Amino acid sequence: MSKKVLYTLEYPVRCSPRILYEFLSTPAGLQEWFADKVDERDDVFSFSWNGAEERAELVDGEEDKFIRFHWLHTPKEEYFEFSIDKSEVTNQTILIIKDFADKKEIKDQSQLWEYQVKDLFHRLGA
Repeated sequence: MSKKVLYTLEYPVRCSPRILYEFLSTPAGLQEWFADKVDERDDVFSFSWNGAEERAELVDGEEDKFIRFHWLHTPKEEYFEFSIDKSEVTNQTILIIKDFADKKEIKDQSQLWEYQVKDLFHRLGA
């Protein structure tokens, strides 16, 4: 089995970090764009898509800055993370997504994130 590698995607977004963070860190916000249904109990988030459920543990975060999840079915060192940055030049908010995938699957995974982020931006009105 090949070892997965960390990759990073960046998306400029016309939205305040505070509003964006709500969409990245709360069950209601994540349910708007990331999954069909999202529940949370004791820092474990349950994500449902078309009846299939995956669970992820909230492992780290800082309000309006970043949030990191670990899928319970993956090795401990793997995670997916949403972070929020500000461009010093344009003062624009930047959404940064970090995730793990097999090298040959990074392109497909990136396209999936692209689709998800488009939905997020639609919900944000950005």
